[in-house]
Amino acid sequence: MTSSSHVYDVIVVGARCAGAATARLLAAAGLDVLVLDRGAMPSDTLSTHGLARGGVVQLARWGLLEQVLDSGAPAVREVTFHLGGTSLTKTVKERAGVDLLVAPRRFVLDDLLLTAARRAGAEVRLGAAVTGVAREDGRVVGVVARVRGGGDRLFRARHVVGADGLRSTLASLVDARTVASFAADVSLYYAYVGHADWRGFEFHLAPGSFAGAFPTHGGEACVWLSRPTQHLEPVRRAGGGRTEAWAAMLQAVAPELGRRVRSGHLGSPVRGCLAPPNHVRRAGGPGWSLVGDAGYHRDPITGHGITDAFRDAELLADGLSAVFSGELSEAAALASYQQQRDSALADTFRLTEALARFPEPPRFAELQRELAEALEREALQLASRPAPAGRLATQVA
Repeated sequence: MTSSSHVYDVIVVGARCAGAATARLLAAAGLDVLVLDRGAMPSDTLSTHGLARGGVVQLARWGLLEQVLDSGAPAVREVTFHLGGTSLTKTVKERAGVDLLVAPRRFVLDDLLLTAARRAGAEVRLGAAVTGVAREDGRVVGVVARVRGGGDRLFRARHVVGADGLRSTLASLVDARTVASFAADVSLYYAYVGHADWRGFEFHLAPGSFAGAFPTHGGEACVWLSRPTQHLEPVRRAGGGRTEAWAAMLQAVAPELGRRVRSGHLGSPVRGCLAPPNHVRRAGGPGWSLVGDAGYHRDPITGHGITDAFRDAELLADGLSAVFSGELSEAAALASYQQQRDSALADTFRLTEALARFPEPPRFAELQRELAEALEREALQLASRPAPAGRLATQVA
């Protein structure tokens, strides 16, 4: 194994939403940042990628929203709810400085964020799979990565951030304990469908079923169906007939949406996630911290994962910037980060658990209204935060 003599301020493990955003904020604050990821970019990943208002607020505050829109992701200005044969359409009003929602494909969004991190000064190494951590006196001081074409290499840093997703290698290596969790047997399947009649975000509610559509690039929408796992068994077991099984089930529980799927063009295979976990992990320890799905994951029924990642990236970046400037000790900064993160996620985590029980539609709709109110409060809080430290404004072009 070779070892680098260079000691970075921060190594970020993971180059997607959470990792790229964290790296960009830290690099813009003047820190020496290395991003490692085992994969290639740009590339897709499992995600339904509809951004709540808070996520759009963060993109706007970071100077990246126009780039997302210029990429071809449509500005969404209406949301329609369907329940029991009736529908209600609401306009996305201006609030917290934004008047739209957006659902960019992940291979576009993640690449824009990673490019912004590079422009801010972060070094990026793709094809580098982290397999271990280096410790000194119980403190994480670097990572071991298997570099494509170069064998194992030790990279040293004063702090390591795990942003490597739900099945985080770093969280496992540092044995980040779970501090909150609940069990929910809910699964989701989705596909991309091209159709002329995608006007805005859609949510279709029926007993034991929650479906929807998020317009995205190329005239397509991400069309998804979430149900208790047992009800989705016909789709899971359909093999080569999965697309037909999914479309038939969608038409049964959300007829109007199913009709458009049938008359549209299927632009992808049907993909899905089976009963994803719902947990909050410890946010950090000596020499390490977690951000995004690596630190906190819940069922996508509340559609908030990217917004969570953006919010926590800024909270963590602010804390680490204070550590490197000498304003806070690492222990104090990580304790503050965990407290702020856990406070921010509390409402959504609670509502996710309630929604994942799939109560009767009237109660489900009440919980959705409560969720919408919580997300609006969060967006206002994010919009009121001070501008991120450093030189973001000079890195937008």
